[in-house]
Amino acid sequence: LTLSSLVAAAVGVALTGLTVAQDALPPSTTPDLVAVAEGDASFTTFVSALRAADLIDTLRRPGPYTIFAPDNAAFAKLPPGSLEDLMKPENKQKLADVLKNHVAQGKIMAVDVKDGRVAVLGGETVETAVENGNIGFGGAKVLLVDLQASNGVIHVIDRVVMPD
Repeated sequence: LTLSSLVAAAVGVALTGLTVAQDALPPSTTPDLVAVAEGDASFTTFVSALRAADLIDTLRRPGPYTIFAPDNAAFAKLPPGSLEDLMKPENKQKLADVLKNHVAQGKIMAVDVKDGRVAVLGGETVETAVENGNIGFGGAKVLLVDLQASNGVIHVIDRVVMPD
């Protein structure tokens, strides 16, 4: 054994250890829209509704999408029994239509929202308004903006916006 072969072996072991340590690091990927919603306790009703309407896979696609997501308190404002009715299997399409009414194609950051209408996945358009720095979506007030995801952005709204 020569000194140079010992040094080469030691460098090889050190580099191998470095590679293993680097592989052990967690990936630095941003979660998708569904994961962001699932990770926020204020969206449990919204996520349950997405599951019941079979929209989870849609919102995991690359997009980008902008979701104007009603929080749990917004769903609680619906007339008594209406959420339970929407969640029934026989009303799956109606629920999907309601939820698609909250999703726009493209990534619309709060600073980009203007007075006008935005096309949503349900095929309709929903009115957007900006007044004194406050954003409105279909008559709902935007409470929190720009929750970033790998495939879009979520804005939290204070009520469920029904399709026309």
